[in-house]
Formats: sequence, C-alpha cells, structure tokens
Amino acid sequence: MNTELFGVISIFILSILLAIPLGRYIAKVFMGDQTLLDPIFNPIEKFIFKISGINATEEMNWKQHLKALLSVNMVWFFLCFFILLFQGSLFLNPDNNPNMSPDLAFNTAISFVVNCNLQHYSGETGLSYLSQMVLMFLQFVSAGVGMAAAAVVFTAMKERTTDKLGNFYNYFIKSCTRILLPLSAIVAIALLFSGTPMTFEGKDSITTLQGDSVAVSRGPAAAFIGIKHIGTNGGGFFGANSTHPLENPTYFTNAVELWAQLIIPFAMIFALGFYLKKRKLSYVVFGVMTIGFLLLVTPTVVSELNGNPAIEKMGITQATGAMEGKEVRFGPAISGFWSIATTVISTGSVNSMHDSAMPVSGSMQLLAMMVNAFYGGCGVGFLNFYIFIILAVFISGLMVGRTPEFLGKKIEAREVKIAAFIAILHPLLILSGTALASYFAANDTAMGYWFSGNASGWLNNPGHHGFSEMLYEYTSSAANNGSGFEGLGDNNPFWNITTGIVLLLSRFLPIIGPLAIAGLLANKKYIPESAGTLKTDTTIFGVMVFAVIAIIAALSFFPALALGPLAEYFTLK
Repeated sequence: MNTELFGVISIFILSILLAIPLGRYIAKVFMGDQTLLDPIFNPIEKFIFKISGINATEEMNWKQHLKALLSVNMVWFFLCFFILLFQGSLFLNPDNNPNMSPDLAFNTAISFVVNCNLQHYSGETGLSYLSQMVLMFLQFVSAGVGMAAAAVVFTAMKERTTDKLGNFYNYFIKSCTRILLPLSAIVAIALLFSGTPMTFEGKDSITTLQGDSVAVSRGPAAAFIGIKHIGTNGGGFFGANSTHPLENPTYFTNAVELWAQLIIPFAMIFALGFYLKKRKLSYVVFGVMTIGFLLLVTPTVVSELNGNPAIEKMGITQATGAMEGKEVRFGPAISGFWSIATTVISTGSVNSMHDSAMPVSGSMQLLAMMVNAFYGGCGVGFLNFYIFIILAVFISGLMVGRTPEFLGKKIEAREVKIAAFIAILHPLLILSGTALASYFAANDTAMGYWFSGNASGWLNNPGHHGFSEMLYEYTSSAANNGSGFEGLGDNNPFWNITTGIVLLLSRFLPIIGPLAIAGLLANKKYIPESAGTLKTDTTIFGVMVFAVIAIIAALSFFPALALGPLAEYFTLK
C-alpha cells in the first residue's frame, strides 16, 4: 500500500513541478515572445497562414473570435461525419470495419469536435484507420480551440481598455504546433518504445499460452494515444481504452499517460500568472482547484484500498483492495487517483472500469464532473473557473456594499446574468436529460425508432446503480468528459442523439459565455486599485470562490447523488 501511495504522490508532485516552467513557456507563446522552438515552428506557421490566406496579425474583438471559432468547428464536424458514414468504402481499412449508422456518426463526430470523446462504439471494431486518423486530428484541433479561447480571455484580463483581443487563428495554430504537437510526440515515443503499436497493417494472428490462435487488433495507436492525453481528449484507440494492454502496457506508461493529462491543465493556470504578471492570483486559483481535487481524490483512494464491504462480510480477504474492474499491473490506489484525475480534468480516459468502482468512488467521479471547475480540460478548465470568479466577485461586492470590480473593471448586470446562465446551464442539461431517461426506463416505455425495445432494456443494472449509469452518461456529456458507467446500453438513437445535443450545448455555450464576459469587461474603463478595492489574489477570496462552487454544486446535484451512488453506498453497508 505504501508503495502504491508513493507512486500516486510522486506523479502528482512531479506534474506540478513541471507545470510551472511549461506555464511560463505557454505564456511566452501567447504573448509572441521569443522561445527556443521558434526556428522550428516559425516557418511551419508562416506556411500554414500563407496557404490558408489568413492574416495572423489582424486583431479581433470577442465577437469575431467567436465567429472564427464556431465556423471552423462546423467544418470539422461535417468532414468527420461523412467520413464515419462511408468509412467502410474508403481506404485505410484493412480489417474491413463497416460504416457507422447516421446516429452513431452524428454522436461520434460531435463528441470529438467538442473534445469530449464519448464513445458509443469499440475502437478496434468500430473504426477504420482513416477514421482513427481523422479523430486524431480532431483531438489536436479541439484542444487547440480550448487553449485559444483561454488566450483570448487572458488577453482581455490583461488589457486596460480595448476591443482588440489578438487573433484567434494565431492563438489556435500556436497552441497546436508549439504546445500540443511537441508534448504529444514525447508521450507517443515513450509508448512506442514500451510496446504500443504504430503500424498501418491489419490484425495480427498470435498463439496464446493455451495454444489458441487469436487475431489481435493493432494500428497507428501510439500517435493517437499521445494527443489523447496531452489534449485532455480521452478517446480510446481500443475499446477498453487505457485498460487495454497495448494502449497502456506497463506501470511506466500508466505514469506517463497520467502525467500527460495533468500537465497542460496545471500549466495553463500558471500561464495565467505569467501572462498577467500576477503570479499570486494564479497561485490562489491553483490552490482552490487543488484543495477541491484532493477532497475528491482522498475518499476515492481510501475507498478502493479498503475493498468491498459486501465481499468482506463473506469472510474473503481483500489484501490488495477492491480489484473488480482494476488491472493487476496498476492496482487500486493509482486506479482511484486516475479516475478522479480523468473526471476532474475532463480527459475521460480510464485505466479501470468506473462502473465497478465502489459507490463512494462513483459519487466522487460524478461530483468531479458536476463541479467541472477544478483544473478542467485544455484551456476550458480556466474558462469554467472564470465564471465562478465573476459570481464570487459579485457576491463579495454585495456583502461589503461596494460595486464589484475584477482587475480594474466593474462587474455589472450583463456580466452577472451571463455568468449565472452558464452556471445554471450545466445542472440543467445533466438533470433534465437524466430525468427524461429515468422516466422512460421506470415506465418501461416502448421507444420505437429511438431504441429497439422498451427503455428498461438499456439498463444492465437495476435500482440505484442503474440510475447512476444514466446520471453518469449525461454528466460525462455535459462536462465534455467522455468516460462512462459502461453497464448502460448507449449505442442507439436515443442516447446517441440526446447526448449529442447535450455535447453541443455544453461545449460551446460555456465558451461563448466567458468570452462575452471578458470582451465586455475589456471594453470598460479601467479603474485604478484603491484602498476599498476587493483583492482577488488573497486566501480569503479563494475561500469565497470555493464556497460559491460548493454551494452551487451541493444545491444542484445532491438530490441526484442521493438517489444514485450515495443510496447504493448505504445499501451496501
């Protein structure tokens, strides 16, 4: 146990230490300062801008940023959708995998465009190599979009009074070339030398220890998995995701993949401090996020190490902890840590089956996605937290009887309304979707086109856990996470279409909101700091932000958690 905990703590601390210099580098990239990688990437970026006809020096206001962001995402969606629809007839399909159904192609295309990677298919049997490569491309650009959006907000926070917030395409291309590409290449090389395949050949035939001949899927997996984690995407090249022995062969690759999904979300917070020249503010933000993360991790790891109480009552020793759904080569401690890291950060990759986790762990995984503000994905993690900062500033201003101000700009009705709408949108999408699915399942509704049979047929588990499976699916979709309680039968028109709609709304509205707020604030007159100004880089303000997050999450989600994993916990006890 001590060895397992040492591994968890070491990976976490190492990620923080490496995130600080990376954050400084990211800030330099967004500010246009000179870096060591300029000789390599300057010619590449100039070539991209030349052939695309984009003027990367042209300043944009926040509305122009949004127009560019939404336009390129629409193009990527249609490109991916049609390739998935016709992949069976296209090239790079040595295993002859069939076309996707329209509803599954719709869900998959949206899922990868929005950086969620919710997979209602099994990778090695559901996709051709061409489709895998298209999805790999989307894992780069979706992460780049999130980082570019964060850079726009950083710029708005830095400038005193302006409507010129840099160039979206410049931020986006630099995010992909100078940050995502080098880091994902490092991870891919580490995986390649550890046994992860990187080939365009079809299935390989091997003879097992029992003497059976089996066909083993392979493909260009190492490159796919590198950006999967660096970009906090989480899509599995193989159906079993990072529990698969070719996708995550050893404890070393497990540590590399875990570090890979932590590093950019950590670094983006430190980049904020370097970019604004307000490092104390970034430390407060990182501190609040870290306290929230540890409050989720600790009960999860303890619960998994203590084992299953139902098995204990049978007199069976569980010296290694709760091992159902876990890989022996990893163990329960780092599996529990991964499950919170991947749900907090919105990666969604799994190295154990979340459906088999202890009820306490399941509730923590759900809560991590419900809060959706601790670290978060590439760029968008801070955007989610930014909403809570605005609300906390507003509430604090009311408490002390002063006009709320943040970084020299007055927070007024428009900004608060937008922030409140975005904060309420998240629970609305999760709870309304879960309520609809639960109603159909509880009444065993005949679904017709939407599902081949009655609604109860999509549940493989009854009672509280069945409810948790439906709650988890919509929570994962709304949080742009992509992991799932896989006892749910979700590859059907009902789940593909409803989660696809949730994916669209929960990705772009929470980006539009912070960009709009930042743009509106940037246009306002700068007010110099005075003795009465609320300081936002203090521990007290950090506590205020944490309280706002906790209250909103508790009021919104506690009843649903009480019906699902918490009820299951007390039943198990």
